[in-house]
Amino acid sequence: MAPNTEKLLKAFAAIDAANSLDPKSVIVDGVSRPANLIYGLRMSAELERFAPDASEELQIAARGQHIERWIIPRNQYPMDRQGYHRWRLALRDHHATRLSAILADLSYDKAAIARVAAIVRKERPKEDGEVQTLEDVICIIFVKYELEAFAGRYADGDTKLADILAKTWRKMSERGHQAVLAIPPAPSVVSLLHTGLERLRPAN
Repeated sequence: MAPNTEKLLKAFAAIDAANSLDPKSVIVDGVSRPANLIYGLRMSAELERFAPDASEELQIAARGQHIERWIIPRNQYPMDRQGYHRWRLALRDHHATRLSAILADLSYDKAAIARVAAIVRKERPKEDGEVQTLEDVICIIFVKYELEAFAGRYADGDTKLADILAKTWRKMSERGHQAVLAIPPAPSVVSLLHTGLERLRPAN
C-alpha cells in the first residue's frame, strides 16, 4: 500500500516529524527510537496488511491517530474512570485538530480533512467501516507489540486484565478477531480473554 500521491507522502512526513519529538522512547532492533514515531509506522504497516485498499483518509488517520499523544498527560485528569474518559476525549480532539492543521497546510480539501478527523475521533464505529478498520488495527498493534508489557502490570489470573482483554475483543470485527488469533496470543492471554467474555456476558 504505497502512498499514491505526493501530498500523502508529505502528510506522512509531517506526522512523523511531529511524533519524532516524543520524549518517550522504545528500543527497536537495539536502537532507541521515539515511541510515537514507531507507533505510527507500525500502524501504517499493519493497515497495509489488514486493509491494502484503505482510502487515503484512513491511511492518514492510522499514521496520525496518536500524534503528539504526550502533549496531554494522563495526570492532568482525575485518576478515576470519569477522568480517564475525559482524558481520552481530549486526546482524540487534539489528534483530530493537529491532523486537520497539517492537512490544511498541504491544501487538502475540507471534505478530506473532515473525514480524517471523523475517523480519528472514532465517530460511529459500528456504522462506519473505516472507523471499525482503524479500531481493528489499533487492537492488533496492542496485542502484537504492547500486550506483554501491559499484562506484566497485573497478577496471573487478574480479573481486571481479563475484563480489559474482553472489552478490547468486543471492539473488534470478526476479521480483526481472526487477525489477532493468527499472531497468536499466549495461551494464558486467550484463557483470560475467555474469562473476561464470560464476565461480560449478560445474565439470563
